[in-house]
Amino acid sequence: MSTTTAKRQGTPTSEVDRPGSHRQHEVLRLLPAPLLIIVLVFLGALVLIPVLYIFLASVNSDIGVANGEFWPSTVTFENYSKIWTSVGLANGLANSILVAGATAVVSAALSVSTAFVLVRYTFRGRLTILRGLLALQSVPGTLMVLPVFVLFSSAATYLGIQVIGTQWGLFVTYLTFAMPFSTWVMVTYLRGLPKELEEAAKIDGASNLGVLFRIVLPLSWPGIVVSGIFAFLLGWNDVLFASVMTRPESQTAAVALQIFGASQEGGAIPFYGQLMAAALVCAAPVVILYLIFQRYLVGGLTAGGVK
Repeated sequence: MSTTTAKRQGTPTSEVDRPGSHRQHEVLRLLPAPLLIIVLVFLGALVLIPVLYIFLASVNSDIGVANGEFWPSTVTFENYSKIWTSVGLANGLANSILVAGATAVVSAALSVSTAFVLVRYTFRGRLTILRGLLALQSVPGTLMVLPVFVLFSSAATYLGIQVIGTQWGLFVTYLTFAMPFSTWVMVTYLRGLPKELEEAAKIDGASNLGVLFRIVLPLSWPGIVVSGIFAFLLGWNDVLFASVMTRPESQTAAVALQIFGASQEGGAIPFYGQLMAAALVCAAPVVILYLIFQRYLVGGLTAGGVK
C-alpha cells in the first residue's frame, strides 16, 4: 500500500529509503542547518585556536611570546632546528616510537587471541577473568609506581636481570597496563562477529588456529587498530613511569620535554619558542597515526553499538 502511494505521488521508494540519501540525512538531522553550522564552527575553533597559537609561538621569538604576542612580529624557524640539541628530542622520539610501537603491536596481537578464547569458549573462571580485567582498569597508575619499581629492582638484586633503566623494562610496564583495555575492546568487537562464519570454516576442516588467523583476524582489523592505538597512546603520553624507570639514554620524548620545561623555570626568559616547537613535533606522530587509521578507528569504536 505504501509503495503504491509513493508511486502515485511520483516519488520512487528507493529515493526515500535509500541509505545515505539526502532526504534521510534531513530526517536524521537533530539541529537546524544554521545552528548546526554554528556549533561545528565553535567546536572547531575550540580545538584549532590553541593549536594555532602554539604554532605561532613556535615561530616567534621568546621575547615576543613573553610579551603576549599572538601574531609574531618576526617569523623564524630556528626553534625547530635548535630543539634537536637543546631538548635532546631525537633520542627521546626514537625511544618513544620504539617502546610505544612495540607495546601497540604486541598488545593488539595478544588481545585478539585472548578475547577469542574468552568470547568463543566456556570454561571455569571465564567470568572471573573478565571481571578481573574490568577491575584492573579502575586501579590508578600512581598506586602502581612503587610496587612496579620495587619488583623490577628486586629482579636486578635476586635474579641479576637489569630492568630499571632499560627500554624493554618500560615496554613490559606499558604492556601490563595496556592488555586489560585492549582485551576488553576486542571482547566487545568479537561479540559482534557472526559465529556462522567460524562454524562454516570448521566444517571445511579448519582448526581453531585456522579460524583465528583466516576468519577472525581479517574481520577484526578495526578493533585491532583501536586497541593498538590506545596502547600506543598509553606509552607515548606517559610521564610518570617513564621518569621513574628510565635513564638519560632510555628516556622518552615526554620525559625529555618535562626535563627541558623544568630546566627553564627561574630563568629570565624561558625558551618558549623551543618548548612550543618541541610540543608540536611530539604531537605530529600521533596526528599522522590518526589520519592513517581514521577509517578503522571509526569502525572499531562504533562496533558493538548496533547489533
